[in-house]
Amino acid sequence: MSSDLEPAYAPHDEQRWVQEAPKSSFRTVFERDRARVLHSSALRRLGAKTQVVAPDTDDFVRTRLTHSLEVAQIGRELGRTLGCDPDVVDTACLAHDLGHPPFGHNGESVLNDLSHDIGGFEGNAQTLRLLTRLESKVLTADGGSAGLNLTRASLDASAKYPWLAADAPLIDGRRTSKFGAYVDDLPVFEWLRRNAPTGKSCIEAQVMDLADDISYSVHDVEDAIVAGHVQLKWLANPDQRNRVLGYTQQWYLPAMDTAEIDAALQRLEATNVWVRHADGSRASMAALKDMTSQLIGRFCQSAVGATRAIYGPERLTRYAADVVVPQETAVEIAVMKGLATTFVMTTDHRQPIYQRQQDVLGELVAVLSATGDAHLETMFAADWREANDDGARTRVVIDQIASLTDVSALALHERLVGTERTLL
Repeated sequence: MSSDLEPAYAPHDEQRWVQEAPKSSFRTVFERDRARVLHSSALRRLGAKTQVVAPDTDDFVRTRLTHSLEVAQIGRELGRTLGCDPDVVDTACLAHDLGHPPFGHNGESVLNDLSHDIGGFEGNAQTLRLLTRLESKVLTADGGSAGLNLTRASLDASAKYPWLAADAPLIDGRRTSKFGAYVDDLPVFEWLRRNAPTGKSCIEAQVMDLADDISYSVHDVEDAIVAGHVQLKWLANPDQRNRVLGYTQQWYLPAMDTAEIDAALQRLEATNVWVRHADGSRASMAALKDMTSQLIGRFCQSAVGATRAIYGPERLTRYAADVVVPQETAVEIAVMKGLATTFVMTTDHRQPIYQRQQDVLGELVAVLSATGDAHLETMFAADWREANDDGARTRVVIDQIASLTDVSALALHERLVGTERTLL
């Protein structure tokens, strides 16, 4: 591998949207990027935002914050092994969920429906908006906000879907609903993507994406087992097994035959770390933790080996390479996701909760839209007054609501709408 002293990132990669005065040299610009995200209020708020199960339902369950910290640990080591700057990957991993609204993907779907006329809502596009506008640290020459003013490399590494909604690629003949920037944020998006191949994410973003997939595929199953939603021995029951295979196919692998999905599940079951029954004892909890660690290592090592087999031992940064994930590994990761989907996200008792969450967000959008800046936080109220049309004002309302935690969304709803109903 090339020497660590060999520059792998050009001055172009280290540029910031707004030029800043030189700082002391004991930290690199990428270390500063990581610190800015780590100290942001948006990252702290993730501690009260739903990952899969609401944060107030269990002392053990992961939140968006603990998930992001785990993704950063996996991504940092995976990226360093491939030659990426670990702080660039770490920053992207810490930032990857900042734009998610209250109530997880359920909240994201609601806000997307309610903002359809202004370009929709997408958690990744909201992350870019937050990093470059809403989380104030650096101001532009005209007094506007440049957000955290991260370097081009770190912002680009955070761009999981580097395209606007209108430019989203076709998958099986249908345009994907995922995108990474709103039209309103086009200037900074074009700046961070300068000289980048159209529609292609850099390897640091690919590492972040894989670390995210690995983390939640394994950890969501761990959470589900500890919460009592599932025991892996249930998979010996043909009905339960077929449910898992069906949801894995429906949600994650629609073009794949269930026999191939089942083969991946069998490979996982054949490992010597698969915990078929966890009874809450220290011994079973230790075994469960070892299973999560070993599976993370299994998936990471597979990707590193496949990537190195193609690109060799050199440092792999920016657009010099792509992360290679063998299909068998990708299917195993999808099976782990399918397990959590089957036993947590699609259970009947969750459906009334999801509906109530949708009602809360819908009513909040209606009330805040009807009352101008009266109930907006100070910064958002200023944005509302500066907005030049109804669409821009609606975007401010969406920005405000997306910034809320699960708890603060419920509290604001109770204060403004006057309901005593809860999600418990």
